[in-house]
Amino acid sequence: QVQLVESGGGLVQPGGSLRLSCAASGSPFSIRSMGWYRQAPGKQRELVASITSAGTTNYADSAKGRFTISRDNAKNTVYLQMDSLKPKDTAVYYCNVVYRVSAMSSTLYWGQGTQVTVSS
Repeated sequence: QVQLVESGGGLVQPGGSLRLSCAASGSPFSIRSMGWYRQAPGKQRELVASITSAGTTNYADSAKGRFTISRDNAKNTVYLQMDSLKPKDTAVYYCNVVYRVSAMSSTLYWGQGTQVTVSS
């Protein structure tokens, strides 16, 4: 059974930093990509950043220059370093893992979400 264990959310003041982590386990398949999404109240879930097994990264415009995604392939863990946080970054952050089932097929899993609140 696949498990995604997230940690690192919390309350931080504007301009502060947080580091999220997500550890994946339980799948016999290799990981194609890992990423972070967020969902603010009343809004759709949106991509924050993603990283492939080869290390290629993709960031939302809102995250560029402030957030850094990284991964530890040996630990099947993805990290999101968030700096210069703003109140508009407040949301539930979800880890996302895509497993490579075959050359033509993938399967996706979501973490349970971790709350990030940026407020003074």
